[in-house]
Amino acid sequence: MKWKGKDLFDLVCRTLGLRETWFFGLQYTIKDTVAWLKMDKKVLDHDVSKEEPVTFHFLAKFYPENAEEELVQEITQHLFFLQVKKQILDEKIYCPPEASVLLASYAVQAKYGDYDPSVHKRGFLAQEELLPKRVINLYQMTPEMWEERITAWYAEHRGRARDEAEMEYLKIAQDLEMYGVNYFAIRNKKGTELLLGVDALGLHIYDPENRLTPKISFPWNEIRNISYSDKEFTIKPLDKKIDVFKFNSSKLRVNKLILQLCIGNHDLFMRRRKADSLEVQQMKAQAREEKARKQMERQRLAREKQMREEAERTRDELERRLLQMKEEATMANEALMRSEETADLLAEKAQITEEEAKLLAQKAAEAEQEMQRIKATAIRTEEEKRLMEQKVLEAEVLALKMAEESERRAKEADQLKQDLQEAREAERRAKQKLLEITTKPTYPPMNPIPAPLPPDMPSFNLIGDSLSFDFKDTDMKRLSMEIEKEKVEYMEKSKHLQEQLNELKTEIEALKLKERETALDILHNENSDRGGTSSKHNTIKKPQAQGRRPICI
Repeated sequence: MKWKGKDLFDLVCRTLGLRETWFFGLQYTIKDTVAWLKMDKKVLDHDVSKEEPVTFHFLAKFYPENAEEELVQEITQHLFFLQVKKQILDEKIYCPPEASVLLASYAVQAKYGDYDPSVHKRGFLAQEELLPKRVINLYQMTPEMWEERITAWYAEHRGRARDEAEMEYLKIAQDLEMYGVNYFAIRNKKGTELLLGVDALGLHIYDPENRLTPKISFPWNEIRNISYSDKEFTIKPLDKKIDVFKFNSSKLRVNKLILQLCIGNHDLFMRRRKADSLEVQQMKAQAREEKARKQMERQRLAREKQMREEAERTRDELERRLLQMKEEATMANEALMRSEETADLLAEKAQITEEEAKLLAQKAAEAEQEMQRIKATAIRTEEEKRLMEQKVLEAEVLALKMAEESERRAKEADQLKQDLQEAREAERRAKQKLLEITTKPTYPPMNPIPAPLPPDMPSFNLIGDSLSFDFKDTDMKRLSMEIEKEKVEYMEKSKHLQEQLNELKTEIEALKLKERETALDILHNENSDRGGTSSKHNTIKKPQAQGRRPICI
């Protein structure tokens, strides 16, 4: 009952393990107006609902200028990712269609990890809320068509961890015009309705119909003083030649909220332009150490995965070879059986032919004997002699034919003996081949050699010794070179990303329903045609810390 706002806020931060507390706050609603819990005031002394339970929302109150440079802890990055993603899906931040698809692909990478066609099959995103309803209604495209385009980009993010995918999401989202801007309805001295926008870079005045492009901007380092009296707010620029800007808000409570946001954003604006505090330096060192540890762990897992894949490929190859050898052995057995059957048939045929040759030779001998007998017992008479000579002649012709047939049968028997010899030789070779196949040695187990680390990667002994890291910030020259290298890589990635976005925009343009375009869509397209939406930071030059006076509030 006696707890102050800071007690409750600190408890939430400790529960989450959050140290970058300066970005966050506890939000509640009073009569349709948003308010933030004050740290030095008792919780129950706030104008909160008396009904239990009392509900607060733990949200980011202030946004960084550059998420990658300022957000150190992984939990901080994750909370910003969740909040910005919800604001885009709820259309509190305008996001063009092609950028919505790209952001959705990074959200899928953060949730599901690397794309695997065997796991992430068609329809796996059917229940996911990934695109604003405005974008879905703007095009004649089915959910399957949207999923196909999201998956195409999702597959390109392979190898990114969850925190890396979430940071890529934030790096793209922070360039959206409405990112991190708190809007308030105001009136100028003439009674014209306007919008006041408060963000990390300064104060902006918008037309109520155009929240993308400010009419006037006041960067924090060009504002001398901000004050309010009752419902009237006054902004005094540092340059005295510029007129003082005054406006009125609807409620005193709104003025207090605007002042809170101005104070907090200005404090962070000045802090960014000073050297990091000891606490921030320690957090950054711990973050670098944790990042290096995770990198080593990812490399180890990648090596293990590669070795496992190589072992599986080797196993599959051995199984394939074994199956092939079994097939070869089966074929050799069948060939051997066929050879044995052929040899038996040839042997049987040779034996029959040999017997036929013997029978013919016996008949030839009998014919010869008959011829001799006929000659010996020839009839003396002329007629008998003539008949006898005719019989003798016929017997000689018959004997000649039998002799030729006997010789032919003998040659055929010789040929069959030769074929039998060749069949037995083929049988012997088939048995020899089968013996070779069945006695081949098994393949020795493969010992894949892990891929060596790059020469510039610090070596770590993973057995016996604890991991040790030495992160010193004394070598500013090396750090500057690394920053320049990262800038060059970022510019190359940005160029490739812009080409991809333009390609998708051209691809889906034919399916757009012009009559469903919202006012923000039309404004965004006009800005794109003028080439004015490459980055929200183009609207305001990034001010330098030197020579600027702090704001007096």
